[in-house]
Amino acid sequence: MKRIAFLLKVKEDKIEEYKEHHRHVWPEMQAALRQTGWHNYSLFMRDDGLLFGYFETPVSLAAAQAGMEKEEINTKWQEFMAPYFESPDGARPDQMLVELTEVFHLDE
Repeated sequence: MKRIAFLLKVKEDKIEEYKEHHRHVWPEMQAALRQTGWHNYSLFMRDDGLLFGYFETPVSLAAAQAGMEKEEINTKWQEFMAPYFESPDGARPDQMLVELTEVFHLDE
């Protein structure tokens, strides 16, 4: 499995609302993520809205994104979530992921 880490930025005035939506992620969206290879997916947020995401996938971020691109529920979720993110060019949240380079990993 490849470990993927990424950053996004949630608008500061939307943080609490964003968190509430993620307490109730649509079951269809969760199923689509699982089916397209998003495993052990977690989101972490700093107080200022900087969001760190982590998941594991069999191939790559690009392959995981390509799988989700085919899922109709993903389009609906991304459009629903778009107003919560700082996006200078109007891109959907799933098109703005800044993948981080792994520099260290400690196995058990």
